[in-house]
Amino acid sequence: NLSPMGPRTDRAISRLVLRPYQTSQTYQNLKRHGEGVFHITDDVELIARSAIGRLDPLPPLLAAQAIRGHIVADACRWFAFRVRQLDDQSERTTIVCDVVDRGTLRDFLGFNRAKHAVLEAAILATRIGILPAQQIRDEMKRLAIPVEKTAGDQERQAFALLTEYIDSQRNPEP
Repeated sequence: NLSPMGPRTDRAISRLVLRPYQTSQTYQNLKRHGEGVFHITDDVELIARSAIGRLDPLPPLLAAQAIRGHIVADACRWFAFRVRQLDDQSERTTIVCDVVDRGTLRDFLGFNRAKHAVLEAAILATRIGILPAQQIRDEMKRLAIPVEKTAGDQERQAFALLTEYIDSQRNPEP
């Protein structure tokens, strides 16, 4: 399972705090297996595809050594972790994890305005049925501006994929 997530972490990245919803595959996997890999990437197309569950084909993967899991071969950095504590008493679970292995595969190239816009659009795509449909449409129109002005091919493809996905949903009101 690949899914975009922004953990809380300490400066040394020795601990991660994840907050997935109990309905997510990430929650189910971590509750069942208790370990995973957190990736840092500037590949916004991969982030977009994972946000909407369109990961066929999967990106190239490498076997992790310290845990049962895989590393995205084109990630910038990765952190293998084990769950130390899982509190699922509320809808959003709090999962505290200890980093047990790490690696760097390539430099992080950063985010231009278009990459930031794609990240925000990916978040909107995961909020269908939670946020009002009109709010999502308005935000997508606003985010299209920096994509038009600063995007390269990867950002254009990712934004188009997210736009198509959002437009294909009925955007039910919460």
